[in-house]
Amino acid sequence: MRRFTTNSAAETEQAGARLGRRLKGGDVVAVYGGLGAGKTVFVRGIAAGLGITDEVSSPTFALVHEYGGEPLLAHFDMYRVEGWEDLYSTGFFDYLDRGGVLAVEWAENIEAALPENTIRVHIRKLDADSRLIEIDMP
Repeated sequence: MRRFTTNSAAETEQAGARLGRRLKGGDVVAVYGGLGAGKTVFVRGIAAGLGITDEVSSPTFALVHEYGGEPLLAHFDMYRVEGWEDLYSTGFFDYLDRGGVLAVEWAENIEAALPENTIRVHIRKLDADSRLIEIDMP
């Protein structure tokens, strides 16, 4: 497990970009952390690392945003997902089958559905600017 501290949103985004450069189609990144922890900022970095220039925003109400690229990036917010029926309605399993990269915020809500080889990223807010990030890659 890699563990490090970032001291600004820009550094958190850069950490995501470093991971994004290593990802390939079929990878699933589960992002854990409370409200305001920096999950979307980290995913913005993943997109940049994949070479995606689209504006990345939280898919809170849409549940999923798809960003172009090769591979495509599907960005999920599972905060409101409360069961299998909700999960199916997001298209999660369809995106798994498409072979893109999936970035899943609030992944703890769908833990049972995550593939065995999921990359897990835990982000903890230390203060207004600093974050402790732990990345567990299988």
